[in-house]
Amino acid sequence: MTNTDPTLQKIEKAPQTLRDIVQARLREAIIDGRFAPGERLVERPLCDQLGVSRTVIRETIRFLEAEGLVEIIPNRGPIVSTLSWDQARQIYDIRVQLEGASAAACAQAHRKGFEKDLGRALKAVGAAQNDTEWSNLLQATTRFYELMFLQAGHSIAWDIVQRLNGRISRLRALTLAARDRERSGMSHMTAIHDAILSGDPVKARQAVKNHIADAAQTARGFLENSEI
Repeated sequence: MTNTDPTLQKIEKAPQTLRDIVQARLREAIIDGRFAPGERLVERPLCDQLGVSRTVIRETIRFLEAEGLVEIIPNRGPIVSTLSWDQARQIYDIRVQLEGASAAACAQAHRKGFEKDLGRALKAVGAAQNDTEWSNLLQATTRFYELMFLQAGHSIAWDIVQRLNGRISRLRALTLAARDRERSGMSHMTAIHDAILSGDPVKARQAVKNHIADAAQTARGFLENSEI
């Protein structure tokens, strides 16, 4: 019998294009510190290493410039951006406002079944804690926050965070590497998870505030007298 149902199966994850792959690899290299702040990004070696055309490299550099990971310097070309404590402080201030509001809204109204989704996302963060590749932990962390923002109905705020994501990831890699934190990032994220699912918006907002304040203090120790 012929199936006349016109419904198509939803694509859960779109396949990556070549440009997406190159962007991800170069972004990870910058976040990992394989390219130092201020270092020039020369097209020919990048083309040779990645096996792609200059057009793809140029598109990637423009994309990473928009994320704040690359600067275009007149008469010098693209370099890896530096990140000062003053810039980091501003990013943390933005995160407190946007993440705090999203956590509070999410605590007040989340759909049935969201508990499992957020729980799986938190579990993925925990599973990536000891990975040798920073990218796995950063991706898992980003997914956790994406769920929170979108469930809160704060899609525009998430778009803003995404534009800062390159610099946020650099700061996360920096603070995750610190071994002298009084409280781990995983502990803070568990507190955010628990507060959201308890349905307490005040507690959820405070959990976010505590997490970011701790991360900011750690980053300040690295950046106040230097840049990354």
